[in-house]
Amino acid sequence: MNFIEDIKRQLREAIDEALEKLRNNQELAYSNIPDYVIEVPRERNHGDFAANVAMMMAREARMAPRKIAELIADRLSLDRSLVRKVEVAGAGFINFHLNSDWVYSVPPVILAMGDDFGKAVRKNGKKVQVEFVSANPTGDLHMGNARGGAIGDTLANILDACGYEVEREFYINDAGNQIELFGASLEARYLELLGEPFSMPESGYMGQDVIDTVKEAIVEFGDCLLELNSDDRRWKLTGFALERRIEYIKKSLSRFGIEYDVWFAESTLHESGEVEAVIEELSDKGYIYEMDGAKWFKSTLFKDEKDEVVIRNNGVPTYFAADIAYHRNKFQRGFDWVINVWGADHHGHVARMKGAIEALGYDPDRLDVVLMQLVRLYRGGEIVRMSKRTGTLVTLDELIDEVGKDAARFFFVMRSPDSHLDFDLDLAKKEGQENPVYYAQYAHARICSILRQSRAQGIKFPRVEDTDLHVLKEPEELELLRKLAEFPDEVRIAGRTLAPQRIPHYVLDLAGLLHSFYNHHRVIIDDEKLRDARLILMQAVRITIKNALTMIGVKAPERM
Repeated sequence: MNFIEDIKRQLREAIDEALEKLRNNQELAYSNIPDYVIEVPRERNHGDFAANVAMMMAREARMAPRKIAELIADRLSLDRSLVRKVEVAGAGFINFHLNSDWVYSVPPVILAMGDDFGKAVRKNGKKVQVEFVSANPTGDLHMGNARGGAIGDTLANILDACGYEVEREFYINDAGNQIELFGASLEARYLELLGEPFSMPESGYMGQDVIDTVKEAIVEFGDCLLELNSDDRRWKLTGFALERRIEYIKKSLSRFGIEYDVWFAESTLHESGEVEAVIEELSDKGYIYEMDGAKWFKSTLFKDEKDEVVIRNNGVPTYFAADIAYHRNKFQRGFDWVINVWGADHHGHVARMKGAIEALGYDPDRLDVVLMQLVRLYRGGEIVRMSKRTGTLVTLDELIDEVGKDAARFFFVMRSPDSHLDFDLDLAKKEGQENPVYYAQYAHARICSILRQSRAQGIKFPRVEDTDLHVLKEPEELELLRKLAEFPDEVRIAGRTLAPQRIPHYVLDLAGLLHSFYNHHRVIIDDEKLRDARLILMQAVRITIKNALTMIGVKAPERM
């Protein structure tokens, strides 16, 4: 149940009805009611809800927005058991002040729904795929992969809560130039470790992880690969290494709380002929031309800065060609909505990818790309760039070992994906209120402690239907009740706008209100009516904090 959405619907119906009256009475001229916003104001003295409809109508109506707002307010027909006062504020906002009684319906719903509070009551029949991380299987998972994992998995959780049928997918880049270079690097290290003459390829993979993988290959094969020609030796080493690297990726992401539904190999697109087929289809539709012996996609027709090569002059498909085939494959599998989580360095790839989708006859709006910025690690106020083990970038496994899964996931999701993230390792390990994940988890543990104390004193948890919640009159109690009501709407908005950061922000706000309540009031008191109402309130807050943390992939501990 979405309390906020239900109230917004009632207010919108009243505003729309008032506007119709004004037009019928020729007091206000307009063609269509605009898509205005009703939202919860940041400042409590601005009311419980505010509408910007007057500002959006001013130009067409040729009237000052404040005057329009006053006309609307005068014509509103509202349920006075819900709305206490309507006022016009600022340049023309219509502010609605509600009676407090509506908030008492919130805890019974939360306790009845339990783990499902915040989720859509029923599925919406839409299939959505979230593809994220998709790291090249040629190296360790780094901070960009880690942030993409936390964002992608949280988005998938949010969309599932919104009623979508969600599928998580990892795209394995096991074809193309980088794999050929990987094979050459593996061969060079193999020869080196066996004391044979070797030559490291230019721009080869130099990391310790490659050396470690080759050592495993020597345990597996010994020196028998020396008998093979170079192509066969590289093929053998690459197959061995990819299998090991993918297993490593699966294990590391599983430690991070991520389990995929599908692992899709790029090589299957080439083996099945899908890459050739999609280029042929685009050619037939007039979107491919030849120049300098290569084949080009007319991506400038779709607001890209330049056309893009899809088949090189040596006949080898580009990564972009495989990516087009991959996205066609996604839509052929029946997804209504496809979401990719990419690094910000892929910004230029978005327009051409959407263009290719449109050229194939699909609605480009069915593809969304979440671009995420870089992560900078800090320790002791200094930037941490290098891994202690390998001397290269810090890995996801090392981050989990140092700060734990919960802190890592919370910190990665807490900021908007399009914002740079400064990750303070010292802060993430602190057990204090300045650490945001600790602050949120401690709120849950604090409530669990209160509930344990009540049971230890022989207090039976009250039945909701027998409890008068109207005794909750204190400002801190009412603020908690209002905040609880917002959770389902926060989830809905986070899903619609692909903004996973809304959930950690929400749970921190709720935790702050809980801590404020705790500092001002006791729960286990002699007044049984008030005690029982507060116990139910605490349980409702606990459930909501747990559900929000679970959505981020973070535990809700009972003790800390």
